[in-house]
Amino acid sequence: MADKFEGFTDEFFAFFSELSQNNNRVWFQANKPRYQETVLGQLSGFVSAMQSRLEKISEHMVADPRPVGGSIFRIYRDLRFAKGGNPYKEHGACQFRHAAGKDAHAPGFYVHLEPTKVIFGGGVWLPPAPVLKKIREGIAAKPGDWSKITGNKKLKDLFGGVSGDSLTRPPRGFDDGHRHMADIKRKSFFLMRHETPEVAQSAKFVTEVAATFRAASPLMGFLCKAIGQPY
Repeated sequence: MADKFEGFTDEFFAFFSELSQNNNRVWFQANKPRYQETVLGQLSGFVSAMQSRLEKISEHMVADPRPVGGSIFRIYRDLRFAKGGNPYKEHGACQFRHAAGKDAHAPGFYVHLEPTKVIFGGGVWLPPAPVLKKIREGIAAKPGDWSKITGNKKLKDLFGGVSGDSLTRPPRGFDDGHRHMADIKRKSFFLMRHETPEVAQSAKFVTEVAATFRAASPLMGFLCKAIGQPY
């Protein structure tokens, strides 16, 4: 069944453990069939299993299981601005982004898998300046709605609260004394859950991820509304 996924295997995580010790083109090319079958195969199966569950959370978030051009991130690092670094990412990841988004900077749900940790949740990562401005304006204009998110005990217990890198100073045009200035200064907005890899190796992982995505919906709904998109 397309929506059945038994969890990520030991072999999935072992690939990245070995890659971290052999992060070079020669090793990767020799192990590319293994990458395609074990890593891409399992990530694609996971995304497929998330499709029907994601539709029940938001019809505007896309689960595309294609190994290229879909929800799965490429393993190749962009070395144009980091010459001399490792050419391959040492983790597997996928993003279920908003249908109106074109890249990883769109609002979406995220899953990150590596041998030492697994992270999953929702939010927006480094959105472009016009979009970021709309989010900040949304927080400034709707402080009560934002307080319902940041003050939600269940969200704090599950995610530890909203996170994301911040500016050192208030952004231009915003009141330094605003009660949510700590969040207005953010450049990204996340609700992320941190777990051990064992969580992802269970057949219950898809259900756990879906429940976590649903729990992050207050933030996702706020972000989408702020930038003029449906959720």
